[in-house]
Amino acid sequence: MITLDDIEDMNCLDRDQIAAIAEHEHIGEMQAALLAEYLMHMPKGPQKVQQMICDDMRVAMHRDDVMHAKDLFRTLQHFMKEHPEAARGSM
Repeated sequence: MITLDDIEDMNCLDRDQIAAIAEHEHIGEMQAALLAEYLMHMPKGPQKVQQMICDDMRVAMHRDDVMHAKDLFRTLQHFMKEHPEAARGSM
């Protein structure tokens, strides 16, 4: 049987990035991992993932959850380093 760890290990995003998508879409991590893989292979999909992480940061700041916003910022930095094609205006 394939586990969540197996799917996350096969994904082009890391666990924190998948968790951010799950948070944004209000879905489980298994579904988020599958969505992440799909988006990262679609035109402008990486920009969509970048926007999801930014949206999550904004929500965290609005509820005064500074620590979570900082964690998401680190997740965003790591994502942009690994996937520069996600920068707005690219492509």
